[in-house]
Amino acid sequence: MTKTKLDYYPLVSIITVNYNHSETTLELLESISKISYSNIEIIVVDNASPDDNPQIIKEKYPSVILVESVINYGFAGGNNLGIMRARGDYVLMLNNDTIVPEDFLEPLVLKFMDNPEYGAISPKIMYYHTMNTIQYAGFTPIDNRTVRNKTIGKGEKDHGQYDQDYETAYAHGAAMMVPMEVIKHVGMMSYEFFLYYEEADWCNRIRNHGYKIAYVHNSKIFHKESVTTGKMSVLKVYYLTRNRLVYMRRNINGQDFIISMLYQIFVAIGKNAFAFLLKGNIKMFWAYVRGLFWNVKNAFNVEIHDNPYL
Repeated sequence: MTKTKLDYYPLVSIITVNYNHSETTLELLESISKISYSNIEIIVVDNASPDDNPQIIKEKYPSVILVESVINYGFAGGNNLGIMRARGDYVLMLNNDTIVPEDFLEPLVLKFMDNPEYGAISPKIMYYHTMNTIQYAGFTPIDNRTVRNKTIGKGEKDHGQYDQDYETAYAHGAAMMVPMEVIKHVGMMSYEFFLYYEEADWCNRIRNHGYKIAYVHNSKIFHKESVTTGKMSVLKVYYLTRNRLVYMRRNINGQDFIISMLYQIFVAIGKNAFAFLLKGNIKMFWAYVRGLFWNVKNAFNVEIHDNPYL
């Protein structure tokens, strides 16, 4: 990969959220400490970890800005706390279970400097434990009926087939960079999501304000994949179910909303619930049901549509 050189190095605020995994966060910080980009601030938001001591982060990296929340605000709220503390021209949100190469940041900054029409970008994301396997090279749009989409390149060996920049439907929350001016214009992520779908919702708002979203091929990071929530867990099933419907309520309108709602009621809900029961996953079944009924309980809650601003 050709190294990218810049004439000017604007301040980049790197934000990561920690929850009960300070040792994992320290591994990310160790990789960040070796990067070639010369103008960064690092903000670690601890989301009220009940079984962790985030002070070890500050002890090992005194220059890190440690924000200790008294409440677990989830992925969206934790990153929002970091954004409110950030001073950078650009904000880069990184999952704490990622590792970054030395020269990953320059191509991202250059993309924005050369393309002011972009409002959010993500690098190529690779699986950490299978280093030549792609996790993300862009997203397809979320289908208005099924409220699902696909990750471009996921599970493929990297043979250079995605070695070009292009517009994509959404950036990836594991590594998402946004100019501070865009955040001031569009607002921050919705607190309603807590986990999952928040970056897709945010990207929609960014796009609705006239900006583009891009995948940047010549920057890559390595992702250890769901250290906090697990590959499939009760927590993950609950929030994916809950937030799929929250996303639908916030982003799909008119006739499309009616079609989507009918699809969820008469196709998706029965199919998914039956699949959990068929496999004997009773805990997953009840997590799925709870995610559905959260939306029933909050059917007329106008706060679903609120957006926080700086």
